[in-house]
Amino acid sequence: MNKGNLQRIGIMGGTFDPIHFGHLVLAETVRESMKLDRILFIPTGDPPHKQDQSVTSAEQRMEMVELAIGDNPDFLCSDMEVERQGYSYTVDTLERLREEYGDGCQLFFITGADAIIEILSWKNVERISELCTFVAAARPGTDREKLSDFMEDLPGYLHNKVHVTQVPALQISSTAIREKSAAGKTIRYLLPANVERYILENGLYGAGDHHE
Repeated sequence: MNKGNLQRIGIMGGTFDPIHFGHLVLAETVRESMKLDRILFIPTGDPPHKQDQSVTSAEQRMEMVELAIGDNPDFLCSDMEVERQGYSYTVDTLERLREEYGDGCQLFFITGADAIIEILSWKNVERISELCTFVAAARPGTDREKLSDFMEDLPGYLHNKVHVTQVPALQISSTAIREKSAAGKTIRYLLPANVERYILENGLYGAGDHHE
């Protein structure tokens, strides 16, 4: 990969336990609307906000992401958070990406509109705002009034650093996929077929050779 040619890079962080079509549609929609050169998927290693939950191994989550995006040359997967020791924080990842890609690139951190409202509580958010632009994905059902109020009250350092983009509604969640799989129900058409096959073959989320 010739990193010197990459000027606008979207960052899709997440647990991806498992990755599904909702993630992929979001990434592709933002790539197009923001005219990004690449979307970089970065599975979390040890997510600080999920300390009380059982999370599938980072290696298996990485493998599922790689399977899901393998046929899209505009999507890449990074193991930087998986390889990092300790908790994964957005600011650390962005600092590393800035070093890796240089000052010539623009980084766009993609997150949900609901999560963007919480960014003032993130670690070193002022530094994050210097390193990237936030892209808030608003789906049908997003609390528009709450989002509008948030955008109006942004502190100065975040002015022009948060862009809201509209994305299609796909009522798919990783939690629902895990629950359906554990109950022996089909997860077909919720995620790429090769990811479904990986889940079944590896017995993830209580899955076996059952199909509904």
